[in-house]
Amino acid sequence: MASANGRVNDAPTPAAVAPRTRLRPKDRREQIIRVAAESFSEQGYFATGVDQIAGQVGISGPALYRHFPNKYALFSETVRTLGTDLDRAIAQVPALPGDPERELKLLISELTRTTIENRSRGALYRWEARYLNPEDRRHLGELVGRMHARFAAILDQIRPELSKGGVPQPGRLATDAQYLSGAVLSVIGSITTHRASLPRKRIEAVILDASLNVARTDLPPNDPVAAPVRPAAAVGLPMASKREALLTEAIRLMSARGFHDVTMEEIGAAVGMNQSGVYRHFDTKVAMLSTAFSRASERITARISDALAESATPDEAVEKLVTKYVDLSFANSDLLNLYLSEIGSVPEPQRIELRDQQRRNVEEWAQLVGQVRPGLNPVEARYLVHAAFNTVLDLGNWVRYDTRPATRERIEAVMTAILLPNSTPNT
Repeated sequence: MASANGRVNDAPTPAAVAPRTRLRPKDRREQIIRVAAESFSEQGYFATGVDQIAGQVGISGPALYRHFPNKYALFSETVRTLGTDLDRAIAQVPALPGDPERELKLLISELTRTTIENRSRGALYRWEARYLNPEDRRHLGELVGRMHARFAAILDQIRPELSKGGVPQPGRLATDAQYLSGAVLSVIGSITTHRASLPRKRIEAVILDASLNVARTDLPPNDPVAAPVRPAAAVGLPMASKREALLTEAIRLMSARGFHDVTMEEIGAAVGMNQSGVYRHFDTKVAMLSTAFSRASERITARISDALAESATPDEAVEKLVTKYVDLSFANSDLLNLYLSEIGSVPEPQRIELRDQQRRNVEEWAQLVGQVRPGLNPVEARYLVHAAFNTVLDLGNWVRYDTRPATRERIEAVMTAILLPNSTPNT
């Protein structure tokens, strides 16, 4: 074919150009899992849609369904993948019967590195696992059990006296070695609960130091009575305010089953009110959740103010904060669990406001910790505060917020070991 200038144009016409075949990346499945894990972790299982995940990956919904038949299959795979990473991290550390302290440090360091790599998916493991079916939940429980057993066995070698502590309770934290192993794992897991930025090596050093201090904690004696149980519902007069009664029941139900699994009708029924009556006090379920979160934030801020007003030195203030925070957690366990697990379910403007308030509260703690431990920089102090908060939540849930004084004293001892040890992070 001749062109306008008389030269022969050998280029094919557009109609003759063969369409290019778009090659599917070999790691497409892994991409989907990675994006889904982050979305489920940040927004929650119910608030995350398959089309949303597909869009983030850059594919269509039907293309995603070629890899996973439904949202649950994708969700369970993300949990399983994270569990495999943690399992692999534990397996990479060889048993060192002659040097259990070195084995403990290696385990903490390896698990910390893996947790940092999966930081954006942390809530997936912590909160969203409740949406797993019984079989998948059993597999996750077995993984957690293996991690506890490995750490507890090492602590038993380092501190043989720990095997004598605790109250036997099948399937739970039966000895002091198991109790402290759970606390160490909670310190490591705290990395996923916030976004404070530090170089990786410094994160590893801070977490290693805090974990070792927890492992060395001298726990107060446990009360040798029947196995701890969650206290029965409080006996007393009902609240006159129907709005407060509704809020109390909403917090209880949502904490137990998740925000999306509870209906306004169920909340109303719990206080003897029909659905239309509920709407006279709260126009939406989100309004209930938002009110609950504001309540939690206000109570935490009030405890900080009280501790500061009652203290003459930073050391005294930190000690009072520890006691008040543990008391608050036990008195409002449903509220604080809900606050930490469902923040992704509130509208973004309020979510930002709540997280800003949480950061301000953490800053107050971190400033005091920094005064007591001048070798820490402000961000490192924040890491320790988050680790301390996490152990209160995890240990409290593990012992079912048992009301015996010894239960609180032991959690306070762990929290204090993180915040006020006579050491600074290893270099």
